[in-house]
Formats: sequence, structure tokens, C-alpha cells
Amino acid sequence: MPVYRDEVVVLRTHKLGEADRIVTMLSRQHGKIRGVAKGVRRTSSKFGARLEPFMVADVQLFEGRTLDVITQAESLHAYGAAIVDDYATYTSATVMVETADKVTETEGSLQQYLLLVGALRSLSRHEHGASLTLDSYLLRSLSIAGWAPSFADCAVTGAPGPHTAFVVQLGGVVADDVAPPGAPRLTSQVISLLGALLTGDWASAEAADERSRAQASGVVAAYAQWHLERGLRSLQHVDRHDDRENATARVTAVRPA
Repeated sequence: MPVYRDEVVVLRTHKLGEADRIVTMLSRQHGKIRGVAKGVRRTSSKFGARLEPFMVADVQLFEGRTLDVITQAESLHAYGAAIVDDYATYTSATVMVETADKVTETEGSLQQYLLLVGALRSLSRHEHGASLTLDSYLLRSLSIAGWAPSFADCAVTGAPGPHTAFVVQLGGVVADDVAPPGAPRLTSQVISLLGALLTGDWASAEAADERSRAQASGVVAAYAQWHLERGLRSLQHVDRHDDRENATARVTAVRPA
């Protein structure tokens, strides 16, 4: 059909000409969509504000040859205003939409859509710390994409844990007999926190100390960027001050060589 409707979350926008804008969206049913919103940069535009990053909207589009044309947009969830008011929340949300953009590059996913909307909703309501929410989102998004990390059994042999060696390239914790020389070691507290973030055990995650949170964030960042095969540009701007407040160092050794 040349005209269709869908629920979308806005990932990013780019200016086009003097008044138009290209909007990249992750949709509920049609995967990732790139559409043109004509005239939205004019002050008289009726739906320009509904097509900003982090907004969830019901849109109507007309199929085009290269880009679809957005003809209507109705706001469903205006998360953007609450998110941009706080720097830590804003930078975390920026990493989330960049990640969603990359993991759905070739194929959309209803699970990815629902995960992103839920994470943005949680951020906007400040249900949990922004850094914890981001790390949980990254682990879950990668798992949906087929890169689920192992924090219990050996990622190589399947040998039951606990294991302390963590190797990004091998997919998680590994047994000592297959761990490469010099493989970084994680404490049981960090491994437990990572498992809690992956499964959504918020009580356990929020009980973790600041040092464990900082180290877990380093692990998640390294794991995400390795499997996405390119850096997340927005990750360097994330404000993790609260998670590092009492930590003396970040575990940089877990980054892939």
C-alpha cells in the first residue's frame, strides 16, 4: 500500500533544504524507517515538535522511491522534554537511540522497539539511575540481536561457573583453562551486577556499590562496541559521575585489544 500508519520512536533527525527534515524512526511493524517531514522547521508547522528524538508517535506515511513522506504525526508519549532536562538522562538516551539505529541496520524487530520505548519511558520517569538503565538496555539489546553475554557458565565450553575471567571477544566469562593469558578478572560482585542488569533484577542492581557499578559499565561499554564492530560515538559523552563517585578506577582492561 502506498499509504501506511505505524507507531514509531524517533531515533535522529537531519535538516533537508530550508524547511524539511529527514527523520529516522524505529517502528513497531515496519522496522527502521527514514522519512521526510516537509515544512516541519517552519514555525507554523503543526507536528514538528512531535518528530524530535526520543518521542513516540503514531505516524502516517506515503511510500516514496528513496524516502517515505510523513503526512501526519500524533504524539503518543512525549518523553523528550523530561529526558533533555537532565544531562545524565539525555546522554544515556542518546546512546540508546544510537544503539537501536545500529542493531536494526539490516532488519527491524518488535522486541527492539518495545525495549527502546520501555527504556526511554524509564529514563523519563527517573525510575532507576540513568547509568544503570543504560547498561541494562545495552545488554538486553545486544541479547535480542543475538549477542547475549554469559555471566555464569563458560562462554566457550559451557562449564558451569562461577568464573572470574571475562573476555569480550569470546562472549563473556570463561573457564580458567580456556582463558587467554592476561585475561581481565572480575569480582563476584561485578559479575552479579552484570547478571542483574541483564535480567532486570533492579533490587540487586541498585544495591551494588559504586565501584562495582563503574567496573560493570566498563564491561558493558567494551562488550557493546566490540559486537557492534564500531564505536558508539555518543558513549564518550555519558555522564556516569554518580556511578563513579566512590570508585578509584575504571576497569579499562576489559576493552578488546
